[in-house]
Amino acid sequence: MLLYKQFILRLNFNFTFNLSLVIKIIVSLILPLTSMMANRVVANEHFSQCKNNLQVRAVKDGFSAFITEDIIGGLSEIKRVIELDKRQPEFTQTFKEYIKARVTNYYVQTGIQKLAEHKKLFDRLTTEYAVPRHILVSFWGLETVFGQHKGKMSVLNSLATLACDQRRSKFFTQELFYLFTLLENKKVTKAQLKGSWAGAMGHMQFMPSAFIKYAIDGDKDGRVDIWQSEVDALTTAANYLHQIGWQQQEHWGREVILPEGFDFSQITFDQYYPLSYFQQLGIKQIDNSQLSDDIIDAELFLPEGHQGPVFLLYPNFNVIMTWNFSKSYALSVGILANKLMGFEGVKAFSQDNKSKTYSVNEMKGLQNKLIFIGLYAGKPDGIWGPKSRSAIRLFQLKHQLVADGFPNKEVFDTINQLTLH
Repeated sequence: MLLYKQFILRLNFNFTFNLSLVIKIIVSLILPLTSMMANRVVANEHFSQCKNNLQVRAVKDGFSAFITEDIIGGLSEIKRVIELDKRQPEFTQTFKEYIKARVTNYYVQTGIQKLAEHKKLFDRLTTEYAVPRHILVSFWGLETVFGQHKGKMSVLNSLATLACDQRRSKFFTQELFYLFTLLENKKVTKAQLKGSWAGAMGHMQFMPSAFIKYAIDGDKDGRVDIWQSEVDALTTAANYLHQIGWQQQEHWGREVILPEGFDFSQITFDQYYPLSYFQQLGIKQIDNSQLSDDIIDAELFLPEGHQGPVFLLYPNFNVIMTWNFSKSYALSVGILANKLMGFEGVKAFSQDNKSKTYSVNEMKGLQNKLIFIGLYAGKPDGIWGPKSRSAIRLFQLKHQLVADGFPNKEVFDTINQLTLH
């Protein structure tokens, strides 16, 4: 009997213990799910409220019920859009990786074929808009692989998702309302509105604002179709670049060579100087010949620091950046255009220079440390932009490093040692 009671007690104890363990496991599984569901509910409520706000604004702006009820009422959030927006390749690749992934033999060979196929069209566009055909074809290839990948996402839902995200709400809300205007005025149909996750559309990936301001009916069929008509899309692109300031007789820039021991204290990055000034500093063309005597301004840009390729960028480069505000992207457009003209690519790459990429968080950490020592002004964003280049250059000058403005290992190591003390 005693053995029986001991067995029952042990059984009850084990059952209680195991039941407690099971409960803990269940709770540990349920809590994250509950939290996820709660977050999802909050996100859905936020998007619903955002839609309501869009409707109120659309009514105030005088849009019809077609827009305020049918179009806005049918908007839905695309979570994938936010994920893609936070993982753009300009922020996760070295310049060399970025260029080699885009300026490929396929793009060059196909681009040359497109130039021949549309020769009459490009002859006309060059005459009417004074924009080089090689630049147009370069954009075409890099934006959609010559129309093969125009995007399959709902432009309406993509723009609505980004408009309801706080980071760049103002810009994307404005683009969304431009799209409402296009729909209201029957310039586009809802069925046409497929494009990229960022809301860009057609062969050349125009945002709605660019469509409204620059769209041209190139094939003269009475409507602008940037999705199906290559002529409309390319004509609109030529008009766009012309209107925003492309200078006919100027190039976009060129790869150059710095003299040995170049003194970076003599220049400030992201600032234009007369080309003659760079001549005085001993900078030469990539073939070691003298820079031209052209009267033009230029800025010096080192996308991988002083051990990588070096470029002088002319005002037309800023026109390219109006299309896409990334220097890596703009350089890829110019370099591909050069190759379509029969020139070489980036020669400095052949030297097998190695450049380490850095994460957004690493860059934010560096910016925070530059703020701490009084060299960086602004909120850390993890982007190697003009403010970061300027602050890094000042830091390098102060600590007798090569002042190329690039966040290399020397910069990270030196600032880490300083901030440890």
